[in-house]
Amino acid sequence: MKMIRLGANGPEVSQFGIGAMSFAGIYGNASVEDSHAVLNECRAAGVTHIDTSNVYGNGRSEEIIGAWLKETPGARDDVHIATKAGITGQPDRRFNNDPDYLEDCLNASLSRLGVDHVDLFYIHRYDKTHTPEDVAGTLKHLIDSGKTRAVGFSEIAPSTLRRAAAECAIAAVQSEYSLSTRAPELGMIQTCAEMNTTLVAFSPVGRAFLTDAPFTYAQGQSMAFTKDNPRFVEPNYSANIAATDAFRQIAADMGEPAAGVAIAWLIAQGDYVLPIPGTKNPAHLAELLRGPQIKLSTEDIDRIETALPVGWAHGDRYTVSQWEGPERYC
Repeated sequence: MKMIRLGANGPEVSQFGIGAMSFAGIYGNASVEDSHAVLNECRAAGVTHIDTSNVYGNGRSEEIIGAWLKETPGARDDVHIATKAGITGQPDRRFNNDPDYLEDCLNASLSRLGVDHVDLFYIHRYDKTHTPEDVAGTLKHLIDSGKTRAVGFSEIAPSTLRRAAAECAIAAVQSEYSLSTRAPELGMIQTCAEMNTTLVAFSPVGRAFLTDAPFTYAQGQSMAFTKDNPRFVEPNYSANIAATDAFRQIAADMGEPAAGVAIAWLIAQGDYVLPIPGTKNPAHLAELLRGPQIKLSTEDIDRIETALPVGWAHGDRYTVSQWEGPERYC
C-alpha cells in the first residue's frame, strides 16, 4: 500500500482510506459484523486511514469503530482515525462552529471511539457566523489540548482554506472528487497542492455509478440521500447509467473492477489526493482495494477521460437542501 504524508508535517498514511459512513446504514442496513470485517480486511491490506463523523448514525459509526478497536489488539497503533463535527441536526441552527460546541463534540467522539485523541479532526461544515481565522484558532486550541493531532475542513472553498491556513496548519480538506464530480479541479486541488494540504476525496466511485453494479433505480429510491438526489431521479438516472457503461467496458477490457479503476484514476491525480471509498461489504472492498495496485498509463487515462469527459454527469450532485453548508466557489 502506497503511503503519503498527511499535510505538510503530518504522519504517513495509506493513499487509500476507508470512509465509515456506510457503517451507520446511510446506504442501507449495515451490521456490526460486516463493518468489523471491512475494518479487518483494510488492516490486513495495509489501509491505515479510517474516516468517520459524529453525525454518521448519530454516533453509531464511531461506536462501531470503537468496539473494533477494543476487541482488536494492536489496531489503534496501526490506524489513523479521523472524525468530524459541526453539523447539529437542529433546524434552527444546522451548523455550529462555536469553540465550546466543537470541543464538546470532540470529547463525545473520543468517548465513543474509546481513545484519548484522534489523528485528524475536521470541521464537517463551516459555520459562517465565524470567520475562517476564528475557527482555525479553535482548531489550534484542540491540537494544543492533545485531543487531536491535526485538523481539517470539509466542503469549503479555496479562499476559506487560505484564510484558515494563515492561522493554523490545515492538514486536510475533504471534498467530493471523482470522475463524476470534478469541481475541485477548479481551484481546490491547486490550493491544496500549494498549501501542502491533503485533499481527502469522498464518494470516489460516484455513489456507485463508477462501479460494475450501480444502485438500481429502486435501490436509490429506497435510501434517504439518493431518493431525491438529482443524479438518481429520472430521466437523469438512466442517462447516467448509459453514460458510465463505456467506463465499465474500459475496466472490463483491462481485466479490472470498475471501482478499482475509478480509485486508480484519483490516485493518479497526485500524492496529495487520498480517496476514501465507503462500503459495508467485504466483497465490494476487494474491488476497491484493487485501486492502489492499478497503475494507469497515459493512454489509459486518456481513454477513461474520453469516455467520461468533464461535465458528463446528468443532474447536480446535491439537491437544494443538500447544498446548504458546502461552499460553492465556481
